[in-house]
Amino acid sequence: MIVDHSSHILAADLGVLALPAEGKCLRVAQASGLDAETHRGLVLPRAGSFAGAALDAGEPITSLDVAHDPRITEGPQRWTGLGPAVAVPMVTGERTRGVLLLARIRERPAFTDAETAPLLVFAGQAALALELTERRESAGQIALLEERDRIARDLHDLAIQRLFATGMTLQSVVRLVEQPQASERLLRAVDDLDETIKIIRSTIFGLRARDSGRPGPGLRARTAATVEQAARTLGFQPSVRMGGLIDTDVPTETGEQVIAVLGEALSNVVRHARATAVDISLVVGKGEVNLIVSDNGVGMPRHSGSRSGLDNLARRAEKLGGEMSVGSPHRAAPG
Repeated sequence: MIVDHSSHILAADLGVLALPAEGKCLRVAQASGLDAETHRGLVLPRAGSFAGAALDAGEPITSLDVAHDPRITEGPQRWTGLGPAVAVPMVTGERTRGVLLLARIRERPAFTDAETAPLLVFAGQAALALELTERRESAGQIALLEERDRIARDLHDLAIQRLFATGMTLQSVVRLVEQPQASERLLRAVDDLDETIKIIRSTIFGLRARDSGRPGPGLRARTAATVEQAARTLGFQPSVRMGGLIDTDVPTETGEQVIAVLGEALSNVVRHARATAVDISLVVGKGEVNLIVSDNGVGMPRHSGSRSGLDNLARRAEKLGGEMSVGSPHRAAPG
């Protein structure tokens, strides 16, 4: 609409709308009229283009022969047959939204001051329209993020808690089942629920942090929140010690793995340890992050089904170039 209306107002044969792009470049977002396809989609440096010259001038500029204008030194040949041209920066406040460029064929008269004066007003109105569109898109994005936050809360507060409670119920029933095959099936069902909880948690992270584009809470705060959540199922408050530049030195991906490992370790304590105290240490220094979770429980169970969670933790550590060890005061550590 911007290009078509401005071309109609000034009886131009070609209309071009260029928008700022990365790296001091301009992208031709729209073109209509004579040889429009040779302009549409071009990415040009600001220096060496007619539109860039208008941006640098901060006011309308004109040319009597755009096909041979000395200010145009970059880009493919695209002005053949064209003569008079005008480029107007689209400004709102202190921000330039783009450049509107109009051209006529060589035989036609040049653009006069009387014609470019209303074009400058029109360009300002068009820039305002672009700004309003951008704000509507931002409002829509905020609404989308709020909806994602709501979904994430529902997944956490409803789905995960119910699955966790169901898993705890099944585990309590295992001791009452005499047949080994039935006990093994129940334990496998508990492991399946644990895997489902992990999937939902990863979905929550995707909804909240990675897609939002906003910086989320730091690793220190997320660690405290994970411990607080575990305290509700443990029935007591674990002790926590944190040291070093946790929020600044730990990369984002490493922080994600730390939270996942902490959650899995505390989940193991709840399911297997029958502990009355848990100590957590998270220390960052010398290019390393060390997470230690210890409890006063009975140690790790012997049946093979309990190893899947530990294997996952070991793989997470190895993926980051680290290692995991599990020990017990009652027997030698597996390494």
